[in-house]
Amino acid sequence: MAGVMFSFYNFASLIDLNIGISDRLDENRSESFTILFCDFSNISQTLIDANLPSLLRTSDSIVHWEHYYFFVMPYTDKYGCGIVKRMIEELFATSIPSAAVCYPSNGENSPELLEALHVEAKKLHHIDLDCLYSAANREP
Repeated sequence: MAGVMFSFYNFASLIDLNIGISDRLDENRSESFTILFCDFSNISQTLIDANLPSLLRTSDSIVHWEHYYFFVMPYTDKYGCGIVKRMIEELFATSIPSAAVCYPSNGENSPELLEALHVEAKKLHHIDLDCLYSAANREP
């Protein structure tokens, strides 16, 4: 088991791809995929690299910007996302600031989902994810 890494500047395209797949499969579910944000600023990079892949499926995608990690998890609703978050916290033995949004309940396109994630992280943890505007605009 291991997630696939994507460049941060392909984040919006990755979201668009997951939206397209969900729409093509005519998924009639309230939450076709979830984007989970985790702030790993208090975790060593070596520990992240050694352990994170063991938690994710091959269908999951990983995007990161500095110590912020974003996971795109197909066929995962908020309940399933909560289980993944608990597994991450158990693995690293610490509370991890996080936020999650789902397609289509929190947005119907990549800019809406990225904005919703930004708002959620700010509301829950006072974390400003301005970096998401670069991803939404596909700016390096």
